[in-house]
Amino acid sequence: MRKLKVSTFVTLDGVMQAPGGPDEDRSGGFANGGWSVGYWDDRMGQVMADFMGRPFELLLGRKTYEIFAAHWPHSTEPGAGTLNGARKHGRRAEVRVRAEEAIRT
Repeated sequence: MRKLKVSTFVTLDGVMQAPGGPDEDRSGGFANGGWSVGYWDDRMGQVMADFMGRPFELLLGRKTYEIFAAHWPHSTEPGAGTLNGARKHGRRAEVRVRAEEAIRT
């Protein structure tokens, strides 16, 4: 049996959002996007490099997949190759198919 390890960004009051910019996901009137960027330091960089430095797959919800697919396949940022090379799993079949297509582009 494989292990599921979770890496997430969450506030003390339960808001979960990736460390993207303020306009990453404004759904539901959320106006605090990018909140974690100001807290990213050398230690956080080390933790994430260790976590992403091993083979991994991604389990993405529909919204997160859509954000990933719109950005990462076209990005030259550090880590883009690692994220694009990871196998992606989604809850819905059409998300899984689109994720596989994004990997090939």
